[in-house]
Amino acid sequence: MNEIKQFYTQNFDPIKRKKRNIKFLVFHYTGMKTEKSALKRLTDNNSKVSCHYFIKKNGSIINMVPDLYISWHAGISNWKKLKELNKFSIGIEIHNPGHQFGYKGYNKKQVNSVKYLSLKLAKKYNLKNKHYLGHSDIAPDRKKDPGEKFPWEFLSKYQIGLWHCLDKKLLKKYRLKKINNSDKILFLRNLSKIGYIIKKNKVSSISCVIKAFQRRFRPKLINGKSDLECLEITKNLVKSGFN
Repeated sequence: MNEIKQFYTQNFDPIKRKKRNIKFLVFHYTGMKTEKSALKRLTDNNSKVSCHYFIKKNGSIINMVPDLYISWHAGISNWKKLKELNKFSIGIEIHNPGHQFGYKGYNKKQVNSVKYLSLKLAKKYNLKNKHYLGHSDIAPDRKKDPGEKFPWEFLSKYQIGLWHCLDKKLLKKYRLKKINNSDKILFLRNLSKIGYIIKKNKVSSISCVIKAFQRRFRPKLINGKSDLECLEITKNLVKSGFN
């Protein structure tokens, strides 16, 4: 099932990039009702969207753009000091209807394929566990994918993305516990160290970034508000090397 089939789209930049420019894998969900409609859009010359790899519901993997070419998957995006993440990443679309059409968990075959493909690409491009991102991480004001049901915690066991190592029972006690202003500032600084970009003086931007962080690292509650649980998770991630 881990065989990678080729079905190329014409939606990509024709100039090759260097292997060293590939620094991240970015995960997406398709956000469309059917696989057929998703593949149609990814191959429609007028859509201006594409991805390097597409993972179907049955776990099969389709390579749609060669790795060294830039696919159009990230759009307006930022992470740390980098802009336009298309230039620096490989985009992986996983079929899932998304929040608009009845968001559901990723099935076992899809997760196994994500694991297989991620490890294969990590070896090829020397990617570390902090080099795996969700679309919502790099475009929090626009995107929710791959969403709170993406198995980040499970994948982290295979060095696919960082995860905190805090006790779940303790974290639950911290949930919704208010923090003071100095801790709120520390929390936002930690988000920046991790890589999130907060637009200055925009409350809406802060809320979107916190929601993106929560979808990935605190999926049990996504409210866009800081609390003691979120603060402790950021502290642990920064300490673990996600900075």
